[in-house]
Amino acid sequence: MKMAIGQTIEIVYVDKAGKITQRKIEVKGVRDGRIRATCLTTGAPRVFLAVNILAWQPVQERRYA
Repeated sequence: MKMAIGQTIEIVYVDKAGKITQRKIEVKGVRDGRIRATCLTTGAPRVFLAVNILAWQPVQERRYA
């Protein structure tokens, strides 16, 4: 799987303090091992180091009839 700009994904990552966190983010850019994104929980812009991401998956959009 490959991340795409504009894609919403769910990540599990290790922060600077060594804490494991799970977040939903919208990818804004990927360059030099850094992922620029908007955290959908806080609405804040964030930069994630790719090496600290333990797992990720695309978020499936739910459609209601």
